[in-house]
Amino acid sequence: MSSIPQPVQFGEAADQISRSQPAGPCVLVIFGVLGDLAKRLLFPALWNLARERLLPEQFAVVGFGRGDLSQQQFREQIRANLQDADGRRAGGAAEAEWLLSRLSFVQSDFTDADGYQRLAAALREVDQNRATGGNYLFYLATAPEFFLEVTERLGRADLLRQTEGRSRRVVVEKPFGRDLASARQLNRDLLRVAAEEQIYRIDHYLGKETVLNILVLRFANGIFEPVWNRRYIDHVQITVAETLGVEARGGYYDHTGALRDMVPSHLMQVLALTAMEPPSSFSADAVRNEQVKVLHAIPPLGARECGICAVRAQYTGGEVEGVRLRGYREEERVAPGSETETYAAMKLAVDNWRWAGVPFYLRTGKRLAARNTEVVIQFRHAPLTLFRAASVELPSANRLRVRIQPEESISLLFAAKAPGPRVTVRPVEMRFCYRDYFGQAGQTGYETLLYDAMNGDASLFKRGDMIEAGWSVVTPVLEAWESPLSPLCFYPAGSEGPEASNELLKRDGYQWMPLK
Repeated sequence: MSSIPQPVQFGEAADQISRSQPAGPCVLVIFGVLGDLAKRLLFPALWNLARERLLPEQFAVVGFGRGDLSQQQFREQIRANLQDADGRRAGGAAEAEWLLSRLSFVQSDFTDADGYQRLAAALREVDQNRATGGNYLFYLATAPEFFLEVTERLGRADLLRQTEGRSRRVVVEKPFGRDLASARQLNRDLLRVAAEEQIYRIDHYLGKETVLNILVLRFANGIFEPVWNRRYIDHVQITVAETLGVEARGGYYDHTGALRDMVPSHLMQVLALTAMEPPSSFSADAVRNEQVKVLHAIPPLGARECGICAVRAQYTGGEVEGVRLRGYREEERVAPGSETETYAAMKLAVDNWRWAGVPFYLRTGKRLAARNTEVVIQFRHAPLTLFRAASVELPSANRLRVRIQPEESISLLFAAKAPGPRVTVRPVEMRFCYRDYFGQAGQTGYETLLYDAMNGDASLFKRGDMIEAGWSVVTPVLEAWESPLSPLCFYPAGSEGPEASNELLKRDGYQWMPLK
């Protein structure tokens, strides 16, 4: 098949954020290639990259998994997966065939040493046929217990050694550890096999356009950065709400819970982007240095503070639009008397010059009233003396709302005079929606991250110290929640969450933004 037509280039790239050039030659090796992550997200993301002309001609994918499939059966299965994709873009058939022609499969268990020798042979063949130059990107789409196993066996098979300009990188999914001690141990173990610059710890939230736009919103607009501090911002809310329950993941989730599953990864990364200082450049280390400073500036919650500043809750049965929803303890593979939280909320501080005295409220939960991931920046009230003298309704505080999913948008709430002879103040909203403005939709969140990993740009991936800094905030809460003095609250499925979470803000005179 002919190569993908390349985009017309208009001079030199303006900066490091610009992504107009195809990635460099490489082979993407997906461990767990027959699993749900590869089916739902990785292959659709690769298809999108092919459509955008961001994959090189010198590219191939090698799948590694337990399935007993021939090469043709493997390609047909991936073709069926792509056909089941939810219509992300019109067309794309030619790009799909281009991608499928570059697939091959190695059947093996993750612990089988012979399988890694077969993988090495398959990679040599791909290098010869596709001119991929010995550049390998190993993606561990596996259960967490195989992260170290696979990486060590790659090392023993001499597949991680970088010589003569060849890149060898490992992408590690979450969860990265279960607490601070286990995360530190996993970091130490991985670094015995690979260098830090070879390890790409992924968080797919950092590939979402609106998350990335937090940096541009702040640092490319002169109207926002001067007021992005404690003098003008009253408080910050970060929400990751889901309408789904645990579905088929009850066995995994019952040993994990909402706090471990979401806070040290997704919520901490969004908090760091929101609160970080301007980096000296957009290089990977410059951006990540500022993020880790924010996480280190968060004072850990003590056992007594957890009783006031942290809430754990679990959903019970409920009803939405006449449909009964099961409670968590009724879900498959969940212990009948489980104490695992499906909802977690916290009040944190960032103890530095920019954010001293500004509370950061975090919440995440399952089976809530709406699916909603967002950052809300609540500004302080303007001086109200003038409006008190005029005996009119006092204007609302300004609010910047960055919605990450399901709709990627940014809105700004401000006060305006309503029509009429009287001075009547009403809140109005200016709103920017990605889909309406750019006409781009259907991204999985993995496109940018895969592209960056192929190019060796680690800006949006976590360094080991960032992982540990996030766990250093969460682990004291986990330990406090093991005490019988930390009660488990409950909330009906389909609701806004537990009342205890509302009280967390009410004590400070605030309230959560409605989920809907």
